[in-house]
Amino acid sequence: MTDFMKEYKGIAEQFQIVGEVKDIIPYGNGHINHTFLVTTTERRYILQYMNTSIFKDPVGLMNNICYVTEYLAENGVESITVVKTKTGEKFLHGEKCYRVYDFIENTVTYQIVTDAEVFKSSGKAFGEFQNYLAKFDASKLVETIPNFHHTPKRFEAFKAALEANVCDRAKDCKEEIDFILAHGDTLSKVVDGIADGSIPLRVTHNDTKLNNILMDEKTNEARAIVDLDTIMPGSMLYDFGDSIRFGASTGAEDEKDLTKVHFDINLFKAYAEGYCGAVKSSITEKEMELLPYGAYLMTIECGTRFLTDYLAGDTYFATKYPEHNLVRCRTQFRLAAEMEASFDEMLRIVREACK
Repeated sequence: MTDFMKEYKGIAEQFQIVGEVKDIIPYGNGHINHTFLVTTTERRYILQYMNTSIFKDPVGLMNNICYVTEYLAENGVESITVVKTKTGEKFLHGEKCYRVYDFIENTVTYQIVTDAEVFKSSGKAFGEFQNYLAKFDASKLVETIPNFHHTPKRFEAFKAALEANVCDRAKDCKEEIDFILAHGDTLSKVVDGIADGSIPLRVTHNDTKLNNILMDEKTNEARAIVDLDTIMPGSMLYDFGDSIRFGASTGAEDEKDLTKVHFDINLFKAYAEGYCGAVKSSITEKEMELLPYGAYLMTIECGTRFLTDYLAGDTYFATKYPEHNLVRCRTQFRLAAEMEASFDEMLRIVREACK
């Protein structure tokens, strides 16, 4: 019996799994939860140890996941299925928290955007996910990470870190500080719109990476969206924007040479065509008009978070060298500035894609 079998067999057997446990091995590339593939004599399952140091409300988190996946299932949409414990709970409570999902067979994932068609397919997948949930009451969900995309509060946190300047780093990033201070009055459109009702409160995934889409291994069509820990109430502008932030850049997030970092309008077009084609029956006029702004907002928010952490002494993001967060900040601000200069072209693309 392997060490993993010894440690986790008894845990897996506390869930309503079918068959006898034959094998348990580590699975996937996740950095937050510990994930294992459980093979029984009948089928396969995903077992996860939940990281409650990051997600401090596992009850609310699992309620969110069950609300959404059960709604999708009721409407004939394939999704992950939560396997309950033998006592009927959504997850296993204790000193450590565990959950189990059915394993979705005959699927593959991609780790990086290799070309415009792959990016377009991911846009379609996340757009369909949004469209399937367009009539779901997002107010039923809780914020698993409070104020995750409350950009004005991120800006206030930056100003507090700047004033404290605990590591005396402000002198090394005056250009970046001036950039975000000059853009502080551009950050509240989505928060304000949700508050006054002009922007619909929707289900948001909040981690729209390519590898969170399970593709059919034969057709390469999207089968299911996974990694639902950050499912929360919010705006579709967040999900669209964050996809563009990391997918339409010509450089890595921590590229030191900014001449290699640009906003690729052709990749934006590809994703917008996939996404807008899927949501055009449910997107509002205001949401459509603000999709380019959503890309800018998520990019400048991310850069602000990197700069805040740099000023605070790198207490949140893992770093490999002292200036790592500052380098990350610079790539995001470069992209945000180029997006801002491209708003008219981006909006033209979005309007065409939404027809």
